[in-house]
Amino acid sequence: MKDFSVKANAIFDRATEDYHLVNHVDAVMKNPFQPGTIDHLLYKKNWIDVVQWHLEDIIRDPEIDPVKALEIKRRIDRSNQGRTDLVEKIDDYFLDFFRDVKPLPDATINTESPAWAIDRLSILAVKIYHMRDEVNRTDVDEQHVMNCRKKLNVLMEQREDLTNAIDTLLQEIGEGKKYMKVYRQMKMYNDPSLNPVLYSKTTK
Repeated sequence: MKDFSVKANAIFDRATEDYHLVNHVDAVMKNPFQPGTIDHLLYKKNWIDVVQWHLEDIIRDPEIDPVKALEIKRRIDRSNQGRTDLVEKIDDYFLDFFRDVKPLPDATINTESPAWAIDRLSILAVKIYHMRDEVNRTDVDEQHVMNCRKKLNVLMEQREDLTNAIDTLLQEIGEGKKYMKVYRQMKMYNDPSLNPVLYSKTTK
């Protein structure tokens, strides 16, 4: 579990770069890692994030056809649900990994589970990729490049801090100093039995 987030960053960067070889929201993911492994889950997680990043770009086109916009909005909703489901699978991995660890009497809980912190790390990889693209643009003025370089530096610092924080958290869970308690997201808007707009349609 040592340096887990360093490995995660490398997988996230690879997935982001693999996506941009095709650079299309309908690109087929070719996950290079064995199904059932944590590496496979991490790669898939980042692929979802990078596709959604581009869907968010497309839907902000001021000239987009409204019908197309609604189609993409619903696709983003499905993507968010898939992202949430995958984060919970990553937390299941950690719950199983640490299942034999007995928390110390003074162990404390973290503000978020490991997988939700890793979710932010994945999104950071996508931000860094695109901010680096902005720094390398040749069709903009120097001020734009300078501003983006500053932002890129902040993103890199943020990734280093978050990487260290996650690895510290995982180490402390392994030592019993922290303990995991996972609350499922229980999103209601995609559930036809919980969203009143959806279940009212079936009762009429």
